[in-house]
Amino acid sequence: MFENLSARLQDIFKNLRNRGKLTEKEVDLALREVRTALLEADVNFKVAKAFIDRVRKRAVGEEVLMSLTPAQQVIKIVNEELTALMGGQSSRIAFSPKPPTILMLVGLQGSGKTTSCAKLSSLMRKQGRKPLLAAADIYRPAAIKQLQVLGAQLGVEVFTLGERADPADIAAGAVERARSMGYDTVILDTAGRLHIDDEMMVELERVKARVAPTEILLVVDAMTGQDAVNVAAVFNDRLGIHGVILTKLDGDARGGAALSVREVTGKPIKFVTTGEKLDALEQFHPDRMSSRILGMGDVLTIIEKAQETFDLEQAKKFEEKLRKQEFTLDDFMRQLQDVRKMGPLDQLLGMIPGVAKSKALKDVRVDERQFAKIEAIIRSMTSAERKNPSSIDGSRKRRIAAGSGTRVQEVNALLKQYDQARKMLRQLGDASKRGGPMGKIPFMP
Repeated sequence: MFENLSARLQDIFKNLRNRGKLTEKEVDLALREVRTALLEADVNFKVAKAFIDRVRKRAVGEEVLMSLTPAQQVIKIVNEELTALMGGQSSRIAFSPKPPTILMLVGLQGSGKTTSCAKLSSLMRKQGRKPLLAAADIYRPAAIKQLQVLGAQLGVEVFTLGERADPADIAAGAVERARSMGYDTVILDTAGRLHIDDEMMVELERVKARVAPTEILLVVDAMTGQDAVNVAAVFNDRLGIHGVILTKLDGDARGGAALSVREVTGKPIKFVTTGEKLDALEQFHPDRMSSRILGMGDVLTIIEKAQETFDLEQAKKFEEKLRKQEFTLDDFMRQLQDVRKMGPLDQLLGMIPGVAKSKALKDVRVDERQFAKIEAIIRSMTSAERKNPSSIDGSRKRRIAAGSGTRVQEVNALLKQYDQARKMLRQLGDASKRGGPMGKIPFMP
């Protein structure tokens, strides 16, 4: 979502770096370009103006302009102010000391509210909590059924009283069910409309008064731009929201909502969704997002994704194979499968410091279908061939290509990729044996 803004800002700061010493006029010119980039990214006009004013106040001082690296100092200030603009630090859910914690999700129709309820319940389970979903949207056709289907996929119970029940009664019934059955978290899916109206707000106010939710989380579609900010302001005025869930951050819109919502409402973005899968909900970290936008990478998120994805015992076994310089095509496929679980590869590449700035990778679009082809090719091999790829001659390649629905050239390309990976891992294994620095790094494919 921030791709265009990120590219613009990186170009602006690259020009600054090339100038060496900076004058106040040059800083003003760069900040004017930054403001234009923010407005083109659909950042609220008042927010963009206030942001530039804060950066300029800090950037044109003698301490910055007369330093050895003035451009780096300006970029550092922009990074800090961008982080502050989005909330400064990550904001977590404040769980109730007396269960159940009641999380009430509100928002317009089509913002992704029901799916966000399911994704949030999945995240709660990963954190060791026992969530109960409550279907209180009685107006949208099949809303209750959708939540039940998602709940069944996750193994999470869904409480409902049907489409004719009062939403406040449904919410109260879910809380009572949670107390009697030992659920420590209740997630309420409430009704939305295509636009804000008083009837919807009155109903939400009744639900709030009935169950006194621990937190009210507003779900907004990041792709609606400034409309998302306006919606957030109205919901906050009427309900007093505690935070925002920003959906569809993997979309191709301009992303200004993420930079404006916190400043306009004073309430933090707590979570973002980055895909359609039920585990594609992430805690929002302003500092990491700022680093991504400025092309500085996001190593901490990569590490967290790796820790969630890779099995520790499997990693130890792989380390032993690495030390013995054993690496089969089965291992190659397993590592690719684990990397795919971490999310889209182009997103992961963008989190690696320096990669986002690389011209060679600027326009790279990873075709996820290629992974399926690789897997099909390897599965078309015999067990002996996967252990000893050097035995694969011309006739075997033709058989493997036919079995996997690919061409011989694609089989050759895979074997070449495997050979390159094996050589690289052999070097890692040698470094590990010598006790070198590479040997102390946990394996990352």
